[in-house]
Amino acid sequence: MQTLEKAVTQTLDKPLIIAGKTFKSRLMTGTGKYRSIEEMQQSIAASGCEIVTVAVRRVQTKAPGHEGLAEALDWTKIWMLPNTAGCQTAEDAIRVARLGREMAKLLGQEDNNFVKLEVIPDAKYLLPDPIGTLEAAEQLVKEGFAVLPYINADPLLAKRLEEVGCVTVMPLGSPIGSGQGIKNAANIQIIIDTVKVPVVVDAGIGAPSEAALAMEMGAQALLINSAIALAKNAPAMAKAMGMAAEAGRLAYLAGRMPVKDYAIASSPLTGTIASK
Repeated sequence: MQTLEKAVTQTLDKPLIIAGKTFKSRLMTGTGKYRSIEEMQQSIAASGCEIVTVAVRRVQTKAPGHEGLAEALDWTKIWMLPNTAGCQTAEDAIRVARLGREMAKLLGQEDNNFVKLEVIPDAKYLLPDPIGTLEAAEQLVKEGFAVLPYINADPLLAKRLEEVGCVTVMPLGSPIGSGQGIKNAANIQIIIDTVKVPVVVDAGIGAPSEAALAMEMGAQALLINSAIALAKNAPAMAKAMGMAAEAGRLAYLAGRMPVKDYAIASSPLTGTIASK
């Protein structure tokens, strides 16, 4: 059964490619908010993800939950995605991105120039700054970074970031850590339909059904952290999210049935017994 499932998926789909690097999993996860390092390790393994984002500033300052993080994961199997979480300005994000690239090199990923770009001056709602994000993205692309920018679901900004050379765009489904699900579906759909780089829905997903919905819309990948780390059973939720990403992607490729305003019998009407 598993062989048949893989055959069906491989026939319909191609691997996720970001900046020339190929990934089998379309789920990215994070390392924050877990109750223990062990729970984080188990959850990442259960999710099947191949990309894990790491907050550079929290590792540098040895913030709670980030001590020993570099040694906790097998970086020969997991691609590190350094992020600029905690940066409020473009200048700060550029500086932290450079530190992140060096951190990846120290862990053996010499060719890793990925950075998840976050510029967030808003402490209450944690909404990204579009102007600061664009400014930082332009400079980091010039410096050879593969930039994955976290943005509001703004189609015009997404297109502009693609034009300056970003390798993905990462629109939020709803505010970070809110678990509200996909509240910006219309704008996310426009982004999916208009940009050519992979669209990664990031932030707000709280349940596997919401993860599957994002993939059914045509997103190429997801980044999910809080919904996994804050679940009662984090490894089980991680597994569920990985399965949801696969199911949603396969459903998108399969093509759903048309929606109609009336009922259509699912059983054939021919050959039925005539009533007297």
